[in-house]
Amino acid sequence: MHFDLASLTPLDRYKLLSSTITPRPIAWVSTMSEHGHPNAAPFSFFNVFGEDPPVLGFSVNDRSPGDRKDTGRNVRRNREFVVNLVPLAALNQMNITAAEFGPEVDEFRQAGLTPAPSLRIKAPRIAESPVAFECRLLQIVEFGPARSLIIGEILTMHVRDDAVLDAERRYIDNSGLGLVGRMHGNRYIDASTSFELPRVDAQTWKLRA
Repeated sequence: MHFDLASLTPLDRYKLLSSTITPRPIAWVSTMSEHGHPNAAPFSFFNVFGEDPPVLGFSVNDRSPGDRKDTGRNVRRNREFVVNLVPLAALNQMNITAAEFGPEVDEFRQAGLTPAPSLRIKAPRIAESPVAFECRLLQIVEFGPARSLIIGEILTMHVRDDAVLDAERRYIDNSGLGLVGRMHGNRYIDASTSFELPRVDAQTWKLRA
């Protein structure tokens, strides 16, 4: 079966894309409001896009054209943000911050989150997250009337101490981070369970032919 996306509604496209492109990492984005209040919200249209420069991006779907979500508005104003990754232990807190609170509401307080100071930017990190990326805004790509891709350069990366196996060699205990990924609908996956598959060496593969 095939689906002609051009003939479908945005909602139908979302259902098809979000239920097949899985699991997706979750960007738990923390920003600072114009009044100095911390804001946190999760976005699962997210990934890393390069290392030179180190770049990541997440997509925001606004409520409607002209009615931007707090995260997008804060990033446009301050040109900075933190992407925190979501551990299983903080999944319920992440879910609380996904609620459509008004801009005057402090999601950190609502979800019982602990703000931690960043080193290079004003926006706080989420202390409950084992990995956090302080980012400076590079570009915003507007896809349509309400969807935009926010791209940032990673300035500083924070990793929980016990998950760093060898700082000199940059070895991280990925399984020990206990991260979760987004599946479809309200389903998530525990990403700490994994298996190893060695890469195929082209020269060795040719010798087998």
